[in-house]
Amino acid sequence: MRIISKKILREFWEQYPNAQEPIEAWYYETLKADWSSPQQIKNQFGNASFIADNRIIFNIKGNDYRLIVKINYPYRVVYIRFIGTHKYYDAIKASTI
Repeated sequence: MRIISKKILREFWEQYPNAQEPIEAWYYETLKADWSSPQQIKNQFGNASFIADNRIIFNIKGNDYRLIVKINYPYRVVYIRFIGTHKYYDAIKASTI
């Protein structure tokens, strides 16, 4: 998969250093993936939650942080839409971010 953009993730872990290792683990595992369907993601990340418009919520670092991505399956592109703490996650509308 191609991930747009790592910069968002890097900026987040610079603010929350304990998030760097789990975010990088997700990042490199996703780079190696070849997802063509939500089921393939669910098989790899059992705790992933699927919402509207091909958006997926991943729990990062034992559910300390939330990562929302949007996937274009035909082109194998993952767009980072949000990463944050639960406090910030609760303040957004995940299905439209």
